[in-house]
Amino acid sequence: MYLEISASGGKYWRLRYRFNDRERRLALGVYPDVTLAHARRKRDEARAMLADGIDPGQAKKDKKRLARLNAAPTFEAVALEWFEQRAPGWAQSHSERIMGRLKKDLLSWLGSRPIADISAPEVLEVLRRAEKRGAHDTAHRLQQNCGQIFRYAVVTGRAMRDESADLRGALRPNRHTHFASITDPEKVGEMLRAFDGFSGTLVVRAALQLAPLLFVRPGELRQAEWEQIDLDRREWR
Repeated sequence: MYLEISASGGKYWRLRYRFNDRERRLALGVYPDVTLAHARRKRDEARAMLADGIDPGQAKKDKKRLARLNAAPTFEAVALEWFEQRAPGWAQSHSERIMGRLKKDLLSWLGSRPIADISAPEVLEVLRRAEKRGAHDTAHRLQQNCGQIFRYAVVTGRAMRDESADLRGALRPNRHTHFASITDPEKVGEMLRAFDGFSGTLVVRAALQLAPLLFVRPGELRQAEWEQIDLDRREWR
């Protein structure tokens, strides 16, 4: 055990030890808040752990993690923190849809519950409410959002596992209805004239006019647009 003095003048009790043939250091506290006698007691406790085959540094981390779990952050607190972390990378419309789903279907039922105490059946009960009103697509998206929130809670030390992972296959399949292709020449002409008369944004109008010429899905057309923008930027550089 020794006293480490930083360049700023801070004094820190440290214990150097070996575990699994690797040298490690354990922080015992800050002097003078932690006296020499107190630091020695912590040193003796660490040595006792080593004698039992326990890494005192890892034990200290586990203790802090349990303390965070016992602080019982609510589902709402973690969900809003997750949202704030992710929202800057989303479009405004997408952010509004996510927050709308959270407020309407999740936070009103699970928001006040400690996230570490929420079980898979509780989550399923919330998802079933969306199913019962016929919002099957919303139920599946809610399950996805729950998983994202739980996984964020796990990596930030507020939950032990993703409870929504046990719900795979619990919801009814979300069946999408595909629209039949237009094959009648007269109706194709009507569609093309409707594209030409579109009064929305230039980008959407250009995409509508390009789609019949390139025969690609909307997502593929959007990807091609971003690739072209990237090429244009490189040329300007």
